[in-house]
Amino acid sequence: MKLMASATGMAASAPYVYAGSGAARGAQPASPYQMNRLVHGVCYYPELWPKEDVDRDIVEMKKLGINLIRIGEFAWSSMEPQEGNISTRFFRDVMDKFHDAGISVVFCTPTPTPPRWLTYNHPDRLFVNADGERLIHGARQHVSYEHPAVREASFRIIKAIAQDLGDHPALVGWQIDNELKCHVAEDFSPAAVASWHRWLKERFGTIERLNEEWGTHIWSTYYNSFEQVPAPFKTPFLHNASLSTAYRMFNRERIAEFSDQQCEIIRQYSKAPITHNTNPAFSVNHERLFENLDFASYDAYPSSEQWDALVFRSDMYRAAKPGRPFWLMETSVAHNGWLGNHTVMHPPGYLAAEASLVYAMGGEGFCYWLWRQQRTGAEIPHSAVLSSWYKPSIGYSQVEQVGRMRQQMEPLLVNSQPLVPEIAVTWSDHARAMIETEPMDKDENFPDKYQGVVQLWHKKIFELGYHREVRFEGAALDGLKFLITPAMPYVSEEFLQRVIEFVKAGGIWLAGPGTGMRGREHSIPTDSGLGLLDDVAGVSAEYVFPLTGTGIQGKADGKTLDFTGWCAALKADHADTRVLGTLETELAPGTAFLTERRLGKGKVVLLSAHPSGETGEQFLRELIQRYARELQLRPPFEVSAGTVVAPRVDQQGRRLWIAVNMDGQGGRLDLPSGARDASSGEALQGSSVTVAPYGWKAVVLPS
Repeated sequence: MKLMASATGMAASAPYVYAGSGAARGAQPASPYQMNRLVHGVCYYPELWPKEDVDRDIVEMKKLGINLIRIGEFAWSSMEPQEGNISTRFFRDVMDKFHDAGISVVFCTPTPTPPRWLTYNHPDRLFVNADGERLIHGARQHVSYEHPAVREASFRIIKAIAQDLGDHPALVGWQIDNELKCHVAEDFSPAAVASWHRWLKERFGTIERLNEEWGTHIWSTYYNSFEQVPAPFKTPFLHNASLSTAYRMFNRERIAEFSDQQCEIIRQYSKAPITHNTNPAFSVNHERLFENLDFASYDAYPSSEQWDALVFRSDMYRAAKPGRPFWLMETSVAHNGWLGNHTVMHPPGYLAAEASLVYAMGGEGFCYWLWRQQRTGAEIPHSAVLSSWYKPSIGYSQVEQVGRMRQQMEPLLVNSQPLVPEIAVTWSDHARAMIETEPMDKDENFPDKYQGVVQLWHKKIFELGYHREVRFEGAALDGLKFLITPAMPYVSEEFLQRVIEFVKAGGIWLAGPGTGMRGREHSIPTDSGLGLLDDVAGVSAEYVFPLTGTGIQGKADGKTLDFTGWCAALKADHADTRVLGTLETELAPGTAFLTERRLGKGKVVLLSAHPSGETGEQFLRELIQRYARELQLRPPFEVSAGTVVAPRVDQQGRRLWIAVNMDGQGGRLDLPSGARDASSGEALQGSSVTVAPYGWKAVVLPS
């Protein structure tokens, strides 16, 4: 194989995949983290209320079983009201009181809301969007983190906080910023553009190489220097795909470096672990962002109809830092809300189900936004534990319920850890940037974003009952037997080398539609239709074309299939390659859309077009099941729809299943004989156990 023959050296330039740290991030740590409690936390803003309220807040929190507060993320102006005049005394006093009460603290760096003095009469420090509009002071994320003065001021306040509070006994963790890039995407400020030119020079070395890799004689976009390369502001039509994708990756690398620099300052003065609260939809490179953080956390505000978002995000962020529990850092007590909008209120019991699910799936922390309803600002309609007038909110009793549930579940979870899945879906931040530049051809029922495509495959695995995970492109493949990689336009040599080793050892890799169709710089491969993937899959891609709306069909497993999206029409090009699904069209006679190649002890499966409709959905389910059975994966859970099963292993090696009902209808879980109730130790009678609406049930399986 050409790839394996050349695999002793990497490509001439570093890929967007951060190869050097991927294996390290995926490997289990030398000293596994031992969780000793479940965190039941709340986001707290003492700077907005009278000092004397702190004491009664502590009393109320103790009643509810709140054992942690998160503070500081929006308090820059409280700590530095005038430039250079910094005091953290107020927060030290607050932390003293909470420490005395036995309540821990996560302190946030306050960089999401820089104070007015930083930007007043300094418009060059403000964020500029893709339309060239300069955003003014207000809300948050309104500055350019690329501006030297902004970084200098940010690092000054962070250093002061870390020096003063980094050794406080109440402190158990740090959070970098808050929801980086949740409101804005790429920065087009003058400072960002200058940084862009430096980044390009570091990446390509010479402008001649950039011109070659981007093919800049297209439309006479040839450049004589890096300074001539524009940021992709609005243009009469569209920019070169290479430029647009590179600008996204540049911005996401730089925001991760901003996080890295904050971590470096904090670690000089504090040993407490550091995280950041993110969301798959935010404009960051998630894999790169977490590279230098100690544990993963995410925010989620799902309604009772959107609970599957918790399953997906927990599967994703559990895998982000292997061996370390993740946190859900923000969720609503009753409903989400901001000026002009609010979401549907949670039904009774749903909040406790949320918490049960997060804890069971590998979470250590479950935290609310926020403690007391804000009396001013843009989020005054948002629910909180207490109202502005200091009365229990409509969600107060639900928080009480979470507190009771946490006490019941804690002994089981601190003595166990999540079972490592045997099947995973790949998440590629490079793929996401490419698809944002070049949206996928699709019909109206197909996801229009990369995240949706990954979730589509994840949901199929979940609904089939298999324990699963979402692993970053650079992660190790330890513990896996089956890897599904959907819609990854560029497949790097580094990624393929790890996959080849995985397959040769007996794994199965299913490369999904859209994979391999683009080069590293968002160009078209010139050696083969799917780049290096052709060689690994043992095929030649004869044609690549969009199928949506063409009426072109395919045949596989006795089914006639319709398609959506782009297709690579394949021909078997190796003796070990079998054709499993053929295209039925005069335009591409004798070509396939599904092939299988044996490689070592495993297989490479290439699905080069996405089957659509009910028949297509059934076909994809059967395809996953076929290979899962062939690999003899652990049997799927036999569980009613709307109930999630989280498998764990305790310190004695016993298997533990925790089932949580999320649809409010109650559920049923089939059990092997000999199962016992995990709390009481009593033998469970019958072949199944029921789970109450929004309830949970823990069972120990026989050895």
